[in-house]
Amino acid sequence: MNTTEGKLNFTVFTEKFAVLREAIGQIILGQQAVVEDLLIAILARGHVLIEGAPGLGKTRLVRAFAEATNLGFGRIQFTPDLMPADVTGTTVFIEDASSPRFEFQPGPVFVNVLLADEINRATPKTQAALLEAMQERSITISGSRNELPEPFMVLATQNPIEMEGTYPLPEAQLDRFLFKVIIKRPDRDTLRRIIQNTTGPNEIALNSIFERGEIVELQNMLRAVPVATSAIEQVANLIEATHVHPMVRLGASPRGAQAITLAAKGYALAEGRPNVEINDVKRAVSPSLRHRLLLSFEAEVSGLDPDVIIDEIVESTLTVSR
Repeated sequence: MNTTEGKLNFTVFTEKFAVLREAIGQIILGQQAVVEDLLIAILARGHVLIEGAPGLGKTRLVRAFAEATNLGFGRIQFTPDLMPADVTGTTVFIEDASSPRFEFQPGPVFVNVLLADEINRATPKTQAALLEAMQERSITISGSRNELPEPFMVLATQNPIEMEGTYPLPEAQLDRFLFKVIIKRPDRDTLRRIIQNTTGPNEIALNSIFERGEIVELQNMLRAVPVATSAIEQVANLIEATHVHPMVRLGASPRGAQAITLAAKGYALAEGRPNVEINDVKRAVSPSLRHRLLLSFEAEVSGLDPDVIIDEIVESTLTVSR
């Protein structure tokens, strides 16, 4: 790719990102930062954990993205009695007189966009059924590997962990989510607009504006963004700082560094820049790390928010450009 082609492609990313952000923003009111973070993570080929109290639009957000991009969509409602085979599929015996055989019946995970609704209401065994799919983008059943469609992304919603009937996600699965985004209660003005838009005779509909190939194209563009050595050094310093903070029992893994770097590329392109700045790195830190830090006993007892610790680490580690 020559320089002119690269600039043109990066401009295409910026324009298409803005169109997609605006379209989803018409449905999901008052959550612009959440919408942007979700899109960045998806275009970085990542999976997203979305946390918020019931009724705040988590499920609608995921549906809006699938509708806008015309991607194959599937939903699994996670419950305590859900079994792993209900997620991945199973092998069944076909009684055919001419050729009786075992045949794989794909589960609902075989889609482009999988909504894992209320994932922390299922048991750890069933939660773990998503691990191979999220990391390998394939499912192995009875020794046979079955590739998932491209692109593939898991957008999982969960209720706040202190709510009754929830099971904390294991660290191994949390680490496979590129981002954790948090949906907060809307302010009064936004609440008024939500009421007006959703209780009238004609609710706003979202038409498909993208095709699957366009999403893959944008994902490839994001990967092609160069990152300066100085920015990589800053990310490495930041990850190391999570391991020595007194309120952190276990710091971020290398996946955390990868998440920050990929997201920083996306934020740069969204702003129309084909190069990563430290400010892009800073913006990517909280959604990339808030689910990856295992806090100390003292921090948990005091109810310390991981974002507070992350802000401290960022301020003491990153040199933000002026």
